[in-house]
Amino acid sequence: MSGGRPLIGVSTYLESGARWGVWELEAALLPAGYPRLVQRAGGLAAMLPPDSPEHAAAAVARLDGLVIAGGPDVEPVRYGAEPDPRTGPPARERDAWELALIDAALAADVPLLGICRGMQLLNVALGGTLTQHVDGHAEVVGVFGHHPVKPVPGTLYADVVQEETSVPTYHHQAVDRLGKALVPSAHAADGTVEAIELPSAGWVLGVQWHPEMGADVRVMQALVEAARTFSPSGGPPSGGV
Repeated sequence: MSGGRPLIGVSTYLESGARWGVWELEAALLPAGYPRLVQRAGGLAAMLPPDSPEHAAAAVARLDGLVIAGGPDVEPVRYGAEPDPRTGPPARERDAWELALIDAALAADVPLLGICRGMQLLNVALGGTLTQHVDGHAEVVGVFGHHPVKPVPGTLYADVVQEETSVPTYHHQAVDRLGKALVPSAHAADGTVEAIELPSAGWVLGVQWHPEMGADVRVMQALVEAARTFSPSGGPPSGGV
């Protein structure tokens, strides 16, 4: 692994009507904050646009770490619920692809970080449910807010960030019933679960906020460090360059 920079895959989405120059075409999009955060944390970023779910394991096998990015609401049918009127339109292709990526990462013990929607999908992938609307976590449309989150002592997240911190936030859904073997590792002042993790796995963490919109790189650095030492065979990471 030349330079010791692990390869971190970040899920992306397809969007119609993207414009650049004279072109207006469908595009695979990812806010630049995600790859920039991976790079600032010492990793190499690779975009993972939606593909057939059966290809997820092959994609994950080439990575040293995986980030499931934020985005639209998870379709409620994925956790056995009827849609609330305030739940956004489904993104079925992305749901299927990212759930397959999560399943593949968990099966292979690839270090995994879920961000906002990514944390919610991690919970759903393990049989949990979501609250489809909470107030106070996305107060102005299209503008990230900030609020404090407090780590739960003794958790992976608390090892990474020991103190209460103010985080960039923009979400109107949240974890309701935790998925199998998941534990909460941070809360907002109103009791909302703001981070979850899977103690039985190698390195699996979900955060409800958007670290790519802030200056604190510790969460991503922890993922990159876990990815740096990850190998299914016990040798050096296979995906880094």
